[in-house]
Amino acid sequence: MTSTVITNIGLLLTHDHERPEIEDAAIVFEGGLVAWWGPTAEAPAADLHVDAVGRCVLPGFVDSHSHLLFAGDRSQEFEARMAGRRYEAGGIRRTVALSREASDDELLANATMLVAEMRRQGTTTIEIKSGYGLSVRDEARMLRLASTLTDDTTFLGAHVVPTEYADDRAAYVSLVMGEMLEACGPLARWIDVFCDDGAFSEAETRAIIRAGQDRGLGARLHGAQLGESGAVQLAVELGAASVDHCTYLSDDDVDALAGSTTSVGLLPGVEFSTKHPFVDARRLLDAGVAVALASDCNPGSSFTSSLPFCIALAVREMGMTSTEAVTAATLGGARSLQRDDVGHLRLGARANAQILDAPHYRHLAYRPGVPLVTSVFLEGIHEQVRA
Repeated sequence: MTSTVITNIGLLLTHDHERPEIEDAAIVFEGGLVAWWGPTAEAPAADLHVDAVGRCVLPGFVDSHSHLLFAGDRSQEFEARMAGRRYEAGGIRRTVALSREASDDELLANATMLVAEMRRQGTTTIEIKSGYGLSVRDEARMLRLASTLTDDTTFLGAHVVPTEYADDRAAYVSLVMGEMLEACGPLARWIDVFCDDGAFSEAETRAIIRAGQDRGLGARLHGAQLGESGAVQLAVELGAASVDHCTYLSDDDVDALAGSTTSVGLLPGVEFSTKHPFVDARRLLDAGVAVALASDCNPGSSFTSSLPFCIALAVREMGMTSTEAVTAATLGGARSLQRDDVGHLRLGARANAQILDAPHYRHLAYRPGVPLVTSVFLEGIHEQVRA
């Protein structure tokens, strides 16, 4: 097994319970896993050597919410929102129409480009949803394509009701719970529903999620993005791993989350792109709610692949410290996906890491918009992003 040692690390963020941060550190990857860390002076020999020259090393980001399988462009919609038009879920149908027309090769090429873009910015684990097909054939093909890029695939047939079912939404809900779920369930790890105005009701969401759970899929929800609703408490009731967006939260929502195992996925790129208010993350963290930061990369409401950008927004606009934001983008994302092998650099973890051209991870928020990642390690394989 090939081993790699990184020495002269100015600050190593491990997220280990006993030694979460180590200065003047070294780390060894062997067989795709973290094999050792400690002081640089005590570093063992390895097959390959990387000198961090005082830079910061931290876990690869875990992006627990993305929509990368799509075709088309919605920049005009973005421009209209910046001019004052309200964001509504209806724009999804435009992407559905374009994505249905696209070939597998076109969809996969675009998604692969976005995955590479994410990797260059330190993201090593990605969840990818379907949701821009909304037919049995197109949802299944999107999940087949997504499964070539990640193990964390999510069936989102209940994104919105497609145009052809506008006058019979009950028939579409039945399709999602029946034939579509039968075709897509074997290709997905998760099931998700957009439970909000213009999408699906609480009753519809409950039925769809339970149908997915009966087939062995884990539950995720889009909720409380466009206004307060029962989606958050429904997610807790259903034992969902995560409820994402949560732009509009009541005190009862926060109380329910605080006593649950459901994480909140915060998506500041959406608030940036829709002009909705930023979530008060401090309120959630102080209540003991588990929080993840994700990109929600999609062509309509958050066309960013950059978790460093989301970290900067979370620190500037959502009341998070740099440590909390980076933790939410690593450990928090892993918890949201119920993964204990990524999001940290404890011994035995997957050797997914990044080197920043900075002495501390706080520079991710301190230097917004600056490409700081110089190297990425994916299961121990070194990829130099830039010199």
